[in-house]
Amino acid sequence: MPIIELVILLACLVLLSNVLSHYLVAIPVSLIQVGLGLGVALLLNVQVKLQTDWFMLVFIAPMLYNDGREFPKQELWELRGAIFANAIVLVFITTILGGFLIHVLIPTIPLAVGIALAAILSPTDPIAVQSISEGVKLPKEILHLVSGESLINDASGLIGFKYALAAAVTGTFVLSKAIGDFFYISLVGLAVGLALITVIQLIRDILRREGINDIVFNVVLQITTPFAIYFIAEEWFHASGVVAVVAAGVLAHIQNSHESEDAPELRLVTERVWNVVVYLLNGIVFLILGIELPVATQATIKGAHTNTFHAVFDVLIVWGILLLIRVAWTYAYMLFNWLRHHKKVKPSLRIAALSGLSGVRGAITMAGVFTIPTVIATGEAFPERSLVLFIAAGVIILSLVAAAAILPLMASKSLPFVTRGSSPDEDDTVLAEDADGGLQQLTYKQARIYILQLAVQNIEEHRRPENQRAAYDLILDQQFQIRRLEVASQTADELAPMLTDELQLRLVALNGERAAVRELITSKKTTKLAGQVYLRRIDRREQRFLQATHKPGLPTLRSLQLLFNRAMQGIRLWLAPGDSDALRSELLNIQREASKAAIKALSQYLKQANVDEQQFDRQALYHLIVHYRNRIENAKNDHTLSRDDYERQLHSLRIKSLGAERAGVQHLLESGQISLRTAAKLRQFINYSENLLMLNDIEADDE
Repeated sequence: MPIIELVILLACLVLLSNVLSHYLVAIPVSLIQVGLGLGVALLLNVQVKLQTDWFMLVFIAPMLYNDGREFPKQELWELRGAIFANAIVLVFITTILGGFLIHVLIPTIPLAVGIALAAILSPTDPIAVQSISEGVKLPKEILHLVSGESLINDASGLIGFKYALAAAVTGTFVLSKAIGDFFYISLVGLAVGLALITVIQLIRDILRREGINDIVFNVVLQITTPFAIYFIAEEWFHASGVVAVVAAGVLAHIQNSHESEDAPELRLVTERVWNVVVYLLNGIVFLILGIELPVATQATIKGAHTNTFHAVFDVLIVWGILLLIRVAWTYAYMLFNWLRHHKKVKPSLRIAALSGLSGVRGAITMAGVFTIPTVIATGEAFPERSLVLFIAAGVIILSLVAAAAILPLMASKSLPFVTRGSSPDEDDTVLAEDADGGLQQLTYKQARIYILQLAVQNIEEHRRPENQRAAYDLILDQQFQIRRLEVASQTADELAPMLTDELQLRLVALNGERAAVRELITSKKTTKLAGQVYLRRIDRREQRFLQATHKPGLPTLRSLQLLFNRAMQGIRLWLAPGDSDALRSELLNIQREASKAAIKALSQYLKQANVDEQQFDRQALYHLIVHYRNRIENAKNDHTLSRDDYERQLHSLRIKSLGAERAGVQHLLESGQISLRTAAKLRQFINYSENLLMLNDIEADDE
């Protein structure tokens, strides 16, 4: 498949995987991506010619750089000793001990090959580790430890794999040379990364002082930074590009270059762009893993010298070895801390097991394992290459499955399991407690509804006869947002009576419209043709409401159906006999009178003795009344207001309503009804709305 078509296919599959993850919430999105990749490999015969050099440059370099940018610098500094011990000592133990145990338990795998396999399986996915650890409530010290370890152990794991693989290929291993090369590759990579990011930051500062502060230019510069650093470290200095980009990312995060104060827009745009880049790259990595699974497994499955069931059992053995090493290491770390500080983390086998299960393998393992050559220095076939590929692929899949299946059973609280490529929903449904543990805070959706109601109230206060059309248009738009949020935040049991009440009110209003139109026809205040056209519209609206209540469909399909019906109405009016302009004028007059009658019918219905007004949702009632008032305003024939004046009124009311929303957020925050995180999200949404409003004004001025 041509590269352009392949890239488009992979990007579409990344989007599809995240759509599926919203319905298959118990399955990690990365596992869904592996499944989709396997599916297109088997069904469409899609293949990816994986070359480690470009794979590391294009995928691993930017993702590790971004991991370094996002790691909490305070925790990184406080736990620097333990983190580096984990990232180096634990990887060393996993490589040597794990490789030896693999060789003992699977004798067909030579010792050097077993060590190489253990080395490439030692790196863990940092985002997966952090999300799992938070979900199972690991102590913060352990959480930051495993997160920091997973950030740095990629480099040590790849270096260990390189030398173990060289020993397996050449049959020789010189310890002094390996140690010297290890320190050269690591230290020079560290120095190159720190030096280059410092130079780049200086260049950016100089350019900003010279007035070259274009947002797009600076974002592109930041995105290309990890590629340049990795390439220079690998090609010019023959050092570790992985170490270089991790070091550069951490230093960039520490320096921060005063972006928040000097260029807040640059900081926001950069973060969003990085989210998009990592979202796509990590998703494509796991898709490629799925596509490469047949390549990694078919030799073992089809080969006569290795039984497939034995190979699957070998996967379980290797995964078990890695799990036991991580569990033992974590327990030893907690025991050591407990002996030093008796009031700190108490040793717990449960927490150690959770930490061990959180060791999800991912992109680094996949990238490295495919570099295993087919032959060794003597010209013979690489020993058990197909089995090693099978085991590596199996351990990646098994670690994902085990984390998704076992951790929720062991955890006191289950949160969604995500990786770099996930797009989890915002935490809208979790209720937080105040410092006293008593006050239930509003969720994000509940807070949005509150501030939108304040916005509607503000628009009502500023509504005047001259700006009623703009006011009702804006109020109706806000009401639609409120209704969508209310529906989204309700359970099925809560939603059913609310929809029933709303349908009852709409049917009352439609009957009021229908009676008014028939009265207009009887009294000859309108023509029979215009009255019948409007009655058919009422019937179609009633039918649509009944269908939407009993057979909820997709909003997009309903919108398309509505557009089609309106188009057909326009065609019928155009083809109607007589003066079409006169007919349209009659229909507008009917709309105005029918809407007034609908409001009157609602008022009379609620005043009936057998009707309890309090049983109906006030938002539903207000939304319906605003809907009809809006129809009355839009049906007036004496519109003397120009389009520009209407837009100015709309803009003025929208600005004032945004001010009311901001004040509402501040009130909720000061009263302790929302958290700082929720307040930040609400303010960000308001800022985006205001920026979009200003952008539309600028575009209108330019036309």
